[in-house]
Amino acid sequence: MIKSADPREHLNVVFIGHVDAGKSTLCGSILYSLGIVDKRTIEKYEAEAKEKNRESWFLAYIMDTDDSEREKGKTVSINLCDIELENRRVTIIDAPGHKNYVPSMISGASQADAAILVISARKGEFEAGFEGLGQTREHAMLAKTLGVQKLIVVINKMDESTVKWSQDRYEHCCKKLRPFLKACGFKVKKDVTFLPISALGFINVKDKITADVCPWAPQLNEGKSLLELVDSLQMSGRDNTKPLRMTILDRYNERGVVIMGKVEAGVCFVGQKICVCPNLQEVKVESIVVNENEVEGAGTGENVLLRCSGLNENEVSKGHVICSRFSPIAGATEVIAQVVILNLLPHRPLFSAGYNAVFHAHTAEEECTVYEIAAELDKTGKISKKNPAYAKAGATIICKIRLDRSICLEAYEKTMELGRFTLRDEGTTIAIGRVKKVR
Repeated sequence: MIKSADPREHLNVVFIGHVDAGKSTLCGSILYSLGIVDKRTIEKYEAEAKEKNRESWFLAYIMDTDDSEREKGKTVSINLCDIELENRRVTIIDAPGHKNYVPSMISGASQADAAILVISARKGEFEAGFEGLGQTREHAMLAKTLGVQKLIVVINKMDESTVKWSQDRYEHCCKKLRPFLKACGFKVKKDVTFLPISALGFINVKDKITADVCPWAPQLNEGKSLLELVDSLQMSGRDNTKPLRMTILDRYNERGVVIMGKVEAGVCFVGQKICVCPNLQEVKVESIVVNENEVEGAGTGENVLLRCSGLNENEVSKGHVICSRFSPIAGATEVIAQVVILNLLPHRPLFSAGYNAVFHAHTAEEECTVYEIAAELDKTGKISKKNPAYAKAGATIICKIRLDRSICLEAYEKTMELGRFTLRDEGTTIAIGRVKKVR
């Protein structure tokens, strides 16, 4: 039976942070608290975790369903689950924390509207994640670059024996994080919220924390728990009047080609003729599924499954974009972009023409080469140097980039979701950028 779309706003929330901070455990804690996972299943996971001498991992098993993930205790690919709160529908995206799986984290964060940055308060673990080679910094910076509007920073493991709900430890973590998040581009006072929790103890996750557990915590954020904060986030920027833009995450064949993706702009509806770009192939939408329900249409922000006719499975892939047939996107092989250089590798300290990297934009990933640096900009955005021979970490430049294969991009000013990107080299994020012009 085809249903009318749920009028409640849909929100994609990605869980990010350093490995072992407790991201998967927190996702599992949320699902169990909401009754999505029953007690019998939890007891089964507890027994399985105990057999592996990993008693504290049982909640993570709810999201980490792969045997290798459970064996290593590391999330490898993104895992998604839908939940319903009072005011909105939410898709939680559990992203990998290990540096080897940052491309998967980028894929998850590119779909997200908001992020929950999970920080371990345990002594030594916060420092390992935030300093040196920890992933806390890179994940926060990537989240902002990929379009995350709101950030909730949860200081997890507050009940751990080295912390014991210490307000000093909580404030220490927050004090370290605030200036860094500001440097990432977040408006800390407006868009960032800090919250102490215990994911494993289910404390301040669904239900509010009480003064007998921690006397100072109920005074924070009007006493709201994590899920209450998520339900009250004020989002902006969604526009159903723009031409359709839907980034493709995956596809499979089931009585026709089914495309999985997120509507970034505009609307799609059953019977609509759409264009799969960059191939510019026109197809027809036969059905739309949102949260396992077949619906008549879907607007901006929705995760959807589209069943299409007139399309073969090998004609569409991750990184393609579905567009309005009246406003298609041709594939770009060259871009002019404004780029901020964050970090460069010790053995490649100069960013110059000929620099090779991996270009990540929305769900697309492609090898690229910088072939010209047109200008270096000062802090006001004005040109300080024309045609510099090279640039160093910290510089903002205008450069020209050539892609090995065409991908769907638009100028940032036209469609933000298709106009921002990151450059990575040897597993390290070296730069973030905005597309100014495509060719």
